[in-house]
Amino acid sequence: MPTQTATTFAEMGGETMGLDPRTWGRGPQVLALTSIGTFLVSLDSSITTVAFRDIVGDFGESERQLLAWIFSGYNIAYAAGLLTAGRFADVYGRKKSFLRGLAIFSIGSVLCGFAPSAFILVLARVLQAIGGAILAPASLALVLPEYPVEKRAAALGIWGAVGGLAAAVGPIFGGLLVDNFGWRWLFFINVPFCIFALVVGAKSLHESIDTTAHHNIDIIGAALAIPSIGLIVYGITQAEEWGWSDTGTLIAFGSAFALLALFVWRCNTSENPLLDLSLFKLPFVVAANLAGMFFSIGFFMMFFVNTQWLQNVWGYSTAGSGLAFVMGPTTAAIVAAPGGRLAQKYGQHVIITIGAIFLGGGTAALNLVVSDSANYWVTYFPFMIITGAGVGLCITTISSAATAYLPPTRFAMGSALSNTSRQIGSALGLASAASVLTPVLREIGGARTESAQTQQPFDVSTIDLQQFHISWWIVSACMALAALSMLIFFRRPTTEQMALSNTVTSDS
Repeated sequence: MPTQTATTFAEMGGETMGLDPRTWGRGPQVLALTSIGTFLVSLDSSITTVAFRDIVGDFGESERQLLAWIFSGYNIAYAAGLLTAGRFADVYGRKKSFLRGLAIFSIGSVLCGFAPSAFILVLARVLQAIGGAILAPASLALVLPEYPVEKRAAALGIWGAVGGLAAAVGPIFGGLLVDNFGWRWLFFINVPFCIFALVVGAKSLHESIDTTAHHNIDIIGAALAIPSIGLIVYGITQAEEWGWSDTGTLIAFGSAFALLALFVWRCNTSENPLLDLSLFKLPFVVAANLAGMFFSIGFFMMFFVNTQWLQNVWGYSTAGSGLAFVMGPTTAAIVAAPGGRLAQKYGQHVIITIGAIFLGGGTAALNLVVSDSANYWVTYFPFMIITGAGVGLCITTISSAATAYLPPTRFAMGSALSNTSRQIGSALGLASAASVLTPVLREIGGARTESAQTQQPFDVSTIDLQQFHISWWIVSACMALAALSMLIFFRRPTTEQMALSNTVTSDS
């Protein structure tokens, strides 16, 4: 790798730290504890989807548009806060950030459960998202120092499997809670787990910080980063409703990119930047963030399209579509941990490429054989296993490629950058899928209403379903771009970089 990159690593603070002795045996304990927070944040991003109809029923149909912000508000706040939260964690302590994030997430969960109005529920969801944004980069930054660099990809495989498990159980667990206890228990269930992690974490986690940083945050940088990322996600989210060429959408994107340009300028001139731009001189960081964004676009688009196909074309219920999905996330959770070990042995670029081929190829095969007549075991189930394996190989390996070889002073910052790029990708994927499918979904809805009024059976074969097939082809294309990003840009870290990544900072 060029000498400039090695110098960049030294500039990040590696030369100020010796190779301190550590006990790697704490790794599994820290991994298990921090995974609780990761699990809850992942769970709450998906579990509420099954309860939306019940929530609207409680607050009234007139609040439907406002209640849509329990998803949009959560995603925007989470994405907007990640970069700032990552730098806070590096400067003031990863343990402190993790525990604070858990506490805020817990308070937000309680407020969601007791929310007396739709407006309060949306505000409480935003508070949850802020807590999630604070704990997410700190969680990964606490795990990384507990493992030597040569074992981090495997550890991150387990860490990511937790997210896959949350996605797998979310729709089913959420449906059971809603049916038996009501939608408010979707939020109350978080509280005992948060309290447990707070109590145990306060006693057992070791604090670590960036000892090379000034103990202050670039407030101007934060004031530019938060609205710029927030406006990007907001513009993407609203584009489906407003249209991509609408004045409001263009204003949101224009303002976002103007603020982003100022943010880059600020980071380039500040002595203590919120985001160290020299990270982008590291090929593995660039490759992983590009791959993560393309993967997230395709993955979330696939999730949305498959759900709409099951419910609107095959006529599955909400619970039925959730059960139909189970094999995919379950396979992902099973594959994630061994995928991490394989990545350590053969390189992240190899495993991500294979995973992207599985995910993109499985989606393409489904696209070619699926018909409007429900045939789950033949034309859906096997492809859930194939695409699930692809997700398991990609989702955690992308995280390890982005963060495993960073110097300890940049653990949380690197994690926040990776999460931000993937969050933008997820918003773009969902908005794009909704935009492409809206015409056909409206046509199906209108045809079903007409059939009910005339008491004639609904025949989906009369509907042109081409938009579904276009969406699936876009998913496959995104996976090809994710694979190409790794093959073109990824370079293994040098020996010097590996040694620097094995250093540790701690004040405990």
